Amino acid sequence: MKDIFQRIKETPGPLGQYQHLADGYFMFPKLEGEIQPKMIFNGKEVLNWSLNNYLGLANHPEVREADAQAAKDYGMGYPMGARMMSGDSKFHNKLEQELADFVGKPAGYLMNFGYQGMVSIIDVLTTRRDVIVYDSEAHACILDGMRLSLAKRFVFQHNDMDSLRKQLQNALPVAEQNGGGILVITEGVFGMAGDIGKLDKIVEMKKEFPFRLLVDDAHGFGTMGKTGAGVAEHLNCTDGVDVFFGTFAKSMAGIGAFVLSEREIIDHLRFNMRSQIFAKSLPMPMVIGGLKRLELLKNKHELREQLWNIVKALQKGLKEKGFNIGKTESPVTPVYFEGGPEQGTNVVVDLRENYGIFCSIVTYPVIPKGLIMLRLIPTAVHTLEDVERTIQVFSEVKEKLPQGFYDKPIPFKNLNI
Repeated sequence: MKDIFQRIKETPGPLGQYQHLADGYFMFPKLEGEIQPKMIFNGKEVLNWSLNNYLGLANHPEVREADAQAAKDYGMGYPMGARMMSGDSKFHNKLEQELADFVGKPAGYLMNFGYQGMVSIIDVLTTRRDVIVYDSEAHACILDGMRLSLAKRFVFQHNDMDSLRKQLQNALPVAEQNGGGILVITEGVFGMAGDIGKLDKIVEMKKEFPFRLLVDDAHGFGTMGKTGAGVAEHLNCTDGVDVFFGTFAKSMAGIGAFVLSEREIIDHLRFNMRSQIFAKSLPMPMVIGGLKRLELLKNKHELREQLWNIVKALQKGLKEKGFNIGKTESPVTPVYFEGGPEQGTNVVVDLRENYGIFCSIVTYPVIPKGLIMLRLIPTAVHTLEDVERTIQVFSEVKEKLPQGFYDKPIPFKNLNI
């Protein structure tokens, strides 16, 4: 027998093994100052492309005022207890219904956090008799939700409708034999590469197979569609999405999540979701602040227009300079370079310390070997000057990579690597 603590110390995990090198810089970095494009990192001002503050609401004066007033009126503790026991309020109900009306669904339910919400939604919607068919690049919350579920699983290749059809053909006899149903799960916007799920084509496939569709549109809500109601609106297939899931952590610049569906399905979730039944209700400032954020999202169309002005300028400028930005169809902007993890970490140090650019880095095994991905998140509060500066800096990095500039560590303060 081995002591649990001893095992943890000996096997820190795939990321934990780099803690002594990366903690506080590549992982758990501390950005300070007002939430805006320019913030302080490692003692220096950096141009920040790493916050999911798509519409710039995090520091919007009306949002700040609503948050502050709600905290003054109710404090952070109200309402006390879980929703089912003592934590409900008319404001929770109001936000739920306004979200449902906006997206075009009959009913909604608020949740404390997006990650735990999705995990328990999948668990409640499925039983051991059912079958889940999911996209191979589904978010971690979807994967963990399926682990909790007792349903059998089939995975289809990312956004590949032929693969989906094949897996539905595999799933159908299993569901029929078990007396269960089929739940297809995908995303609206895939948050790493920025491409969008083929929701319209998946909905069309309902003519061939009997299944329900659950869509995680965390990155699409507020950014995609004519009114910002998400990718299903963008692809004109909202009615075909049976369960719509979104979070407040992206366009709404807050905390919490929501799920929308038929009234009977929402009631079933309300009375069976363990992550909500046994957890404290979303605090009132988050709820009242959410109402204000939704109001601005719906009515301040110029915020989304400004976001897309920045997105188009950034993505067009990068492509004109010969950069590979993949197949993104959303604000999420990946920029791919040739190189390995070692070069990637040195690129990040150079960007942050010498150029004052802060963005996230992704390397193997998340993306194929031989590639580095720098992930940019444009927002409505970035400027065209920010875009021009970033493209110029990336162009310089692109020239330095094949020259071997990033083959050796770049020295910098406050971290030993």
